[in-house]
Amino acid sequence: MSDLVIDTRGLRKWFGPTLAVADLSLSVRAGEIFGFLGPNGAGKTTSIKMLLSLAHPDGGEGRVLGQPLGDRLARARVGFLPEHFRFHDCLTARELLRFHGRLYGLSGSDLDMRIDRLLARVDLLEAADRPVRGYSKGMLQRTGLAQALLNDPQLVFLDEPTSGLDPLGRLLVRDIISELRERGTTVFLNSHLLGEVEATCDRVAFVKQGRTIHEMALGQPVDFIDVEMRVSPLDACLLEGLRAFGRAISQSTADILRMRVESEATLPALARWLVERGTNVYGLQPRRKSLEEWFVEVMGEDQRPG
Repeated sequence: MSDLVIDTRGLRKWFGPTLAVADLSLSVRAGEIFGFLGPNGAGKTTSIKMLLSLAHPDGGEGRVLGQPLGDRLARARVGFLPEHFRFHDCLTARELLRFHGRLYGLSGSDLDMRIDRLLARVDLLEAADRPVRGYSKGMLQRTGLAQALLNDPQLVFLDEPTSGLDPLGRLLVRDIISELRERGTTVFLNSHLLGEVEATCDRVAFVKQGRTIHEMALGQPVDFIDVEMRVSPLDACLLEGLRAFGRAISQSTADILRMRVESEATLPALARWLVERGTNVYGLQPRRKSLEEWFVEVMGEDQRPG
């Protein structure tokens, strides 16, 4: 039996003459926290709508929770927090969650216990009986998160879940995602906050112009490490000698060099060589490429701000 929770091949979607999604090909495993990244207009929201059967694909194929797209039993095991949601603002948070719970077929004490547990988890228990029209943006966002988790889903789609949240709210969302991972719940996360994605996700996919163009695991060992050195004096002999330790040597300022080495084990030998040849070493700092740097590299120089 496949452990893939999402499996798509070549999904496409047209809106009139506009090709919104050209090739959505993804494989997301059970229990994975999966980041979905791309600039504005890359087709991310349309892709999520197809996976949720809120938009019908014009080509390709896909399965969610082992079933074809649109399967009703599979959809009942999915939670969704959209980026732009609108609640009935005359309802209280408790009434709103009760309404959504009934849509899932929940009722009675089981539903009431779930509602209280979730309201407490998103720190809204004290405001639970106030109309949501008086809520702040952050409180509404946390209400939406509680709604997305109400049916104890196996798969949760979170579209910009930290939008409008302060740092404490973002930490709360990060903690909840960690708890979902511990329970084996799969999270499909779309966010422009790459620092949050980097701190949360196991793996990410990059989407550009409606196509999945690159996937990578996060937090895994890489085949190289970038090193930044502040040394003096800089001369041709120094630059030539550094080639024995690494590659991609570049000078960013008068006394700062950057180079790429195979592993951190290279650094002690590099430091000894610099000192032994009489080079003044003011700093030697290994650094891994951030997700933001990966994003810029994968998107390419032709990408313009959204």
